[in-house]
Amino acid sequence: MTADQLCLLAAGLFFLSGLLTGLWKYRCMATSPEASAPVYVDIAHRASLMYSFAAILLREFVPYSPLGPTGTLWAVGAPLLFFALAISTYVLHGILRDTDNQLRQPHRLGQGTISGLLIHGFMVLLVIAEIGGFSVLLYGFLLSVF
Repeated sequence: MTADQLCLLAAGLFFLSGLLTGLWKYRCMATSPEASAPVYVDIAHRASLMYSFAAILLREFVPYSPLGPTGTLWAVGAPLLFFALAISTYVLHGILRDTDNQLRQPHRLGQGTISGLLIHGFMVLLVIAEIGGFSVLLYGFLLSVF
């Protein structure tokens, strides 16, 4: 699979996730006395839609990558993986209805808790993957312009 194809696949899956979580959100709102959905159902819906377009944006930068095909695949794959993991986390919290803020201590997961080290370690990796992967592609674009 090429970086271009991976971006399109991710965009399609994220968009489908956005549509399905939108249906879930609507169902929650339609059956709730307050006409509202759980916080993380709403977040999963919006994030899925946002990340679908972010995947298309990454695809637009693929031709400018200063890396070879394998390096470019890594440069887009890392952010896309963390986009998918973020959506999955939001869906899980939406299903469990265990928190309205996953970063609030104690870090809830269902009836249990998760170590703050694990949560913040994940966030550090997310930042490195998302910003690092895109920065490589943006750098390639800047080289082509200047």
